[in-house]
Amino acid sequence: MVDIDDIMQRAVTAAAVFSQYDQAETDRIVEAVYRAAFAARVRLARQAHEETGIGRWEDKVIKNVVATQFVYEDIRDLRTVGIVHEDAQAGIIEIAQPVGPILAVIPATNPTSTVFFKVLSALKTRNPVIVSPSRRARGCSVEAARICYEAALAAGAPEDCVQWLEEVSRVQTQALMAHPQLAMILATGATSLVHTAYSSGTPTLGVGPGNVPVYVDASADVAFAVREICASKLFDYGTICASEQAIVADRAIADELMEAFRQQGAYFLDNREAKRLEPVVLDESGHMAGDIVGRPAEEIARKAGIPVPSGTTLLIATLEGVGDDYPLSREILAPVLAFYIAEDFAAGVETCIDLNFYGGIGHTVSLFCNDEARIREFSVLMNAGRIVVNMPSALGAVGHLYNRIPPSLTLGCGTGGKNITTDNVTARHLINVQRITRRRENTVFQRFDKALYLDESLDADAIHARYHRNV
Repeated sequence: MVDIDDIMQRAVTAAAVFSQYDQAETDRIVEAVYRAAFAARVRLARQAHEETGIGRWEDKVIKNVVATQFVYEDIRDLRTVGIVHEDAQAGIIEIAQPVGPILAVIPATNPTSTVFFKVLSALKTRNPVIVSPSRRARGCSVEAARICYEAALAAGAPEDCVQWLEEVSRVQTQALMAHPQLAMILATGATSLVHTAYSSGTPTLGVGPGNVPVYVDASADVAFAVREICASKLFDYGTICASEQAIVADRAIADELMEAFRQQGAYFLDNREAKRLEPVVLDESGHMAGDIVGRPAEEIARKAGIPVPSGTTLLIATLEGVGDDYPLSREILAPVLAFYIAEDFAAGVETCIDLNFYGGIGHTVSLFCNDEARIREFSVLMNAGRIVVNMPSALGAVGHLYNRIPPSLTLGCGTGGKNITTDNVTARHLINVQRITRRRENTVFQRFDKALYLDESLDADAIHARYHRNV
């Protein structure tokens, strides 16, 4: 049985030592961990795939690259120790301090890349981290944590700056989450687990589900849009939470879009086949079935008894509505898509809003469009932390590959998704900022007759006018 108090005491001791490191010492440790993790990118991708059966090992290599090289490049020059900002005119100096021990919850879909990302982010901010892997991916996640820890120690990091749970159980994870000495939880994984983290009483940076709609406008380059969508949805067989879940096509280009999908190996289900697929991809409670997550389309079709041509890449179901009566309008982290035809732009926006609110609020929406006015209108109407335009949704939302959004494997969904931020969470979110503030007089207040503020007959405009007469 894991001794939770012992783990936490070790983390607290490591935090006390780590807090005395300067920026150069911290950066040396982070670079060493990055290099060790990057060197293991292929081996651990293979191990993750063999252990979980999820996705494609080749794509997991790319995930490991994002979580190491790209994350390191993003945070390398970030100041996280001591004075990090100074504004002499305002009289304010900002000082970065570590938050303390962090619990890093790791999903089975990204079991090594998420470890790398969270460990690098924690160490960059001098926070010890405790890795809690998915039971389905314990071996590869623990190995990733071990590689990081050994590299950190060799570079001079404090003992126990990285720990992990060898035995994984919900009871132990919950006990850690609620431990009074834990400073923060980085929660990435199933919705129920994230909710448990938020209920623990410990500050939590979590994520929400991503039921990502993609609107393909009449102005879009159809062939380009389909190539990008397929590249994104098929990446690691759709296991990134920002991967596309439903295509909303403007009627003017709907037939062309469908044909372009067929040319990419997509199979459009008829109504009878869609009904046969529902109980295979969703369990009795209506949630995504775990055994189809990250599995290829042909395998999923076989489970449903649907004959599809050899080489089928995607299963697409044309739906008439969104909600409980249309189960395939839910988030499915596999090569399965819903397909809607919208009569015009306004109808397309409405359908995307419905999909966004049906299990994906605050997360990500996607748009293929070459009309700037429509891009802006669409974006203003969506409740999403990331609105990705003319790029693969999954890799665009993760960041750094197709844009300058900070690379992250924890994508905040804002208050709509019951999260505290819509940001891509990075090391920037793992510091406490102290502020030295020096006296600066409010000259407006000093030069004005303060007694006039007591006169209830004077409104804001009257006082403003008198102030300007006085000056």
